[in-house]
Amino acid sequence: MPVQDVRDQKVWQRRTGRETLAHWVLWLIGIAGFAYCWQQISAATTWFFVWDAPNIAGDIWRRATPPKWEYITQLGKPIWDTINIATLGTIIALLLAVPVAFLAARNTTPSSLFIRPVALLIIVSTRSINSLIWALLLIAIIGPGVFAGVIAIAIRSIGFCAKLLYEAIEEIDHTQVEAITATGASRWQVMAYGIVPQILPAFAGIAVFRWDINIRESTVLGLVGAGGIGLQLSASLNILAWPQVALILLVILLAVVISEWVSAKVRGAII
Repeated sequence: MPVQDVRDQKVWQRRTGRETLAHWVLWLIGIAGFAYCWQQISAATTWFFVWDAPNIAGDIWRRATPPKWEYITQLGKPIWDTINIATLGTIIALLLAVPVAFLAARNTTPSSLFIRPVALLIIVSTRSINSLIWALLLIAIIGPGVFAGVIAIAIRSIGFCAKLLYEAIEEIDHTQVEAITATGASRWQVMAYGIVPQILPAFAGIAVFRWDINIRESTVLGLVGAGGIGLQLSASLNILAWPQVALILLVILLAVVISEWVSAKVRGAII
């Protein structure tokens, strides 16, 4: 039998020579970009304060401990306002997000050419701006207070809720919808009996999940004057009352932990 020359055998390679070259070029571009960005950040950084940060943090820790426990009596209303901001903002957002989601979903929108792009624009625009920025804008328009915080949370949550909900609408089982349509049901009847029952679990999960997120976001809205416990935090920071700041942070942590526990329990019951 003829002996096959070893030099004729093909050796497996992960990449071709051209792919390997392109791979290394991309790596070099990435490293060069990182080095340039680091140089820009380094030039704009006061490194003395960075190296001294452990000493400053230690000093603040010593000033903040122990927390001023008697200050807890003044935090009941602010933390209640924070919970109300999150809850009312979530409810308003859900009421507005539901029609936007139905208009954005491909299988329920009246017009994919005109109405759906508008609905998607609403979703993107409300999600792209942070709630703190919305709060700053609203405070300039309607003045500081809890109401501005509620509207800021609501606007910020519309896009989040509508996006998840319209994706759930597009993923429904169309067999059930076709069966109801075959009975001669109207468009609204098909929506009420064929689509809504399928998305109710997703809707409940989205509502609870967003409320949990809004509890966190509403705790800092007071820093810009939108009410809640963040207002107490801002006032304590301004006068360097570190024991009060420590207590406020503990209360915020407790509120977030409780909201997370409630959210997990509700989502577990739904799923």
